[in-house]
Amino acid sequence: TWSSAPATRHEAYDTFAKMSDDDDAADHPGVTLVGRWHDVAAGSGALICESDDISAVQSFALNWSGVLNIEIRPVVDDNEAKTMLKRKWNL
Repeated sequence: TWSSAPATRHEAYDTFAKMSDDDDAADHPGVTLVGRWHDVAAGSGALICESDDISAVQSFALNWSGVLNIEIRPVVDDNEAKTMLKRKWNL
């Protein structure tokens, strides 16, 4: 998820609005965007992405950290969760 402070909100919007599709793709190499949703009036939103490389996700977030507050929550799908839990409890 992301949010912006009023002092940096318009800078973030200006940068994002001017990005071409190529600029956007170059902003997150190694990260596949599943979806991105914006609450423009509140200056916040959510993004779902996929990557096998947490460093790539961190690098993507770092690109915007000067103008946005970003919270990253790594998650796994059902199969990954079941596998992990079975290993954890020797099931």
